[in-house]
Amino acid sequence: MPELPEVETTKAGVAPYCEGKKLSKLIVRNPNLRWPVPDDLTLKIEGKKLLDLSRRGKYLLFRFNNGTALLHLGMSGNLRVMPTGAESGKHDHVDLCFGKQCLRLNDPRRFGCLLWTEEDVTQHPLIQHLGPEPLTDAFDAAYLYHKSRKRSQALKSFLMDSKTVVGVGNIYANEALFKAGLHPLKPAGKLSKAKAELLVEQIKLTLAEAIKQGGTTLKDFVGGDGKPGYFAQKLKVYGRGGEPCVVCSKPLTEKQISARATVYCTHCQK
Repeated sequence: MPELPEVETTKAGVAPYCEGKKLSKLIVRNPNLRWPVPDDLTLKIEGKKLLDLSRRGKYLLFRFNNGTALLHLGMSGNLRVMPTGAESGKHDHVDLCFGKQCLRLNDPRRFGCLLWTEEDVTQHPLIQHLGPEPLTDAFDAAYLYHKSRKRSQALKSFLMDSKTVVGVGNIYANEALFKAGLHPLKPAGKLSKAKAELLVEQIKLTLAEAIKQGGTTLKDFVGGDGKPGYFAQKLKVYGRGGEPCVVCSKPLTEKQISARATVYCTHCQK
């Protein structure tokens, strides 16, 4: 699934082709995504100027003067810049056309979405309960320590809960926990203040580095320019179950935690 770095990479890649430009045409080839594309969306946004494009969690927010379109890439989707009118493929469900260029949503599994709200987007049901952005000052050691008190949930699952913090998906939770020397099954409530500070630091560093590298390409993800991300080359644990730990050389353990593949070192992570 595209995670925060992939969505941020996509935003950076497509923004120059749409921000401040008029949406000349909306093409919806298949409205049956995770939730149906609103029937009247064309009437709402066609001919309107896109004021800005932002990101909240894994949602891309297209703000017009009359409302905001929320776009999610789902499990395997991508949003790419294409020439308007370019031949479409089987899974090319939506085109947002801005003159000669369009943003094309390709989503093989159709778990993505394109929705609309005319209200304050921060109060949208999909947005309002999200935790702080991990790369902002709102996500710090004091916050994480306080949030974790009396929580028996496994630390990795706690970090991946979007109500705790947004965008720390499976890949980056694995990597940050390894770098912080924390066992993924450690109860969140046992996180010390010192370890909370180290973990926050490693989450921020890991996500920032992934964004710099254009995200992580494992199967489907490509950025807005059609190019893959290269952070996969820097992964220390994720996808390396059974291989030697880069620190102690002992075999890495792989198991399912909350139905997600988790790789860690039993020697280095306590």
